[in-house]
Amino acid sequence: MFLSAKTLAFTGVLLALAELCIVASGIFEWNTLVLLAAAAFLVGIVIREWGMKAGAAFFTAAVVLGVFLAPNKIYCVTFGAMGLYVLADEGVFRMMQKRPLMGHRRLWQAVLKWAVFNVMFLPMVLFFPQLLFLKPITGWWLAGTILLGQAAWFLFDMAYDCFQATIWGRIRGRLPH
Repeated sequence: MFLSAKTLAFTGVLLALAELCIVASGIFEWNTLVLLAAAAFLVGIVIREWGMKAGAAFFTAAVVLGVFLAPNKIYCVTFGAMGLYVLADEGVFRMMQKRPLMGHRRLWQAVLKWAVFNVMFLPMVLFFPQLLFLKPITGWWLAGTILLGQAAWFLFDMAYDCFQATIWGRIRGRLPH
């Protein structure tokens, strides 16, 4: 995989922005999830511009650098989960693009993205709740957490799709090629 100098420079700028968002999430605690989501959205930009391999390399570099630079290492886990979801989301999108004759593609795409999220989210809530909560939770709190996670997934997914369609679509047209 050979990258031109312009591509490499632009990817480096995106990586610096991702690291800035990860580090800033530890400084500005009230905006942690927004900043980590913004960093994960940058993974999607690299995937859309240069492919899945470049996106996976970018994601790996962002996580490794984040571990070294971030003041709060648990935010690297959160960014890792968000970035991994973006990788899977783009993979599902590309898989569906290869099946033009498949019926109900949007529905299948939504179901697959929801399944990917739950494969990552449910084991964390059920088996590692200490990552999310100070005290053990059971019953209604557990059910509420799972429902709240589903709502958060829906918002994140809609925000990512909106970002790619509108914001990045506008910025991309203004960049020199």
